[in-house]
Amino acid sequence: MFNDHAYVYVEDEELSREVMEIVMTQAMDVEHLTIFHDSTDFLARVDALTPRPDVFLLDIRVGPVNGYEMLNLLRAHPEYRAARIVAVTASVMTEQIAHLRNAGFDAAIAKPVRVSSFPDVMACILQGEEVWFTGK
Repeated sequence: MFNDHAYVYVEDEELSREVMEIVMTQAMDVEHLTIFHDSTDFLARVDALTPRPDVFLLDIRVGPVNGYEMLNLLRAHPEYRAARIVAVTASVMTEQIAHLRNAGFDAAIAKPVRVSSFPDVMACILQGEEVWFTGK
């Protein structure tokens, strides 16, 4: 299931990138994972990837282009319009989750990512379920 997809994770915190890489490549055995440490030239970098990603995990507060702006770029691009786009954020208050949902994200995952439940959460997201994981 996990290897039917290509993933991009955009995260500026080194420890979060390391944890995600370990979980996705070792626990989930993901073969196609690209991790960006910032969002500089985001769409050009995504367009250069092979295979084309279809799942995006976006830190909301990354720069120079934030998660909402990256979401809008992806939704406006014909190749990524149908991609699964997941917000990854430490801001998981009820109002923030509602804002993420209304903005057009398919799901939200709280940081720090819970290693024990992340594969199950991703499985739900990949099956088309809306997951608004608050970390509780």
